[in-house]
Amino acid sequence: MSQGPRKARDRAAQARESAVTRATAARDGAVERAGHARDAAVERAGVARDAAVGMAGTARDAAVERAAAVKDSAAESIKAIKPKFRGVSHEWAFFLSLGLGISLLIIADTPKKLLAVGIYSVSLCALFGVSALYHRINWKSMRSRMMMRRLDHSMIFLLIAGTVTPFALLNLTGTWSTAILIAVWSAAIVGIIVELLWISSPKWVSAAMYVAVGWIGAVAFPQIVGTAGVWAGLLIATGGILYTVGAVVYATGRPDPSPAYFGYHEVFHLFVIGAAAFHFAAVAMFAL
Repeated sequence: MSQGPRKARDRAAQARESAVTRATAARDGAVERAGHARDAAVERAGVARDAAVGMAGTARDAAVERAAAVKDSAAESIKAIKPKFRGVSHEWAFFLSLGLGISLLIIADTPKKLLAVGIYSVSLCALFGVSALYHRINWKSMRSRMMMRRLDHSMIFLLIAGTVTPFALLNLTGTWSTAILIAVWSAAIVGIIVELLWISSPKWVSAAMYVAVGWIGAVAFPQIVGTAGVWAGLLIATGGILYTVGAVVYATGRPDPSPAYFGYHEVFHLFVIGAAAFHFAAVAMFAL
């Protein structure tokens, strides 16, 4: 009777040991398989990472090449569509205004006159000089071209304020002189900031701002005529009208006589030169 329970205990112990052995073997097998799976996953991740890096590098290089091709194509397109005489008139006008500006400085016989015509002459030369640089050179870098475009448009506001300055300083007195100078230069500065920061502004916005700033001087027109004379008033008014017509040509793109040689922009440039000539005559004959 005593051997039966002992044998049962032995069999239970053997079964327990066998179960522990099998569990240990299963655990070791699972750990080994997990290790293999982990190593395989790491290897696959490394391969995928290397492939992704390679594809990213290839895509980046392709994007750089495409961007360079687009830039070169744009530069060639701009060169191809630019009228042959683009900027020529303003190049000539720059050298002419440089000589005439120096003559005004020589004629000025007081510090106040020297300051007035100095500001005017610098603004006149700046407008034609920057315009000539922008339009005559085929800028290959889009960034350089856009920078010059902004400067070119900004110089228009500088010239408007510079043209009003001699009359405000030399033909107006007291409150009128101060008010006109503050108003026109404040408006010009706002216009310059808009041109420099609003890269894609529509042409009509720029044209409207040119006209608005330019006609600030019209507020003091009766006082200027009263001190400088009727002929001065006629010259100033004619110049203002020419600037206004030029702004309309610029905004509408009409007339456009010969897009390949002498387009609407060249017509606009001629109106600017004509207006500047009338205002120069008014400054030289009646402001000094």
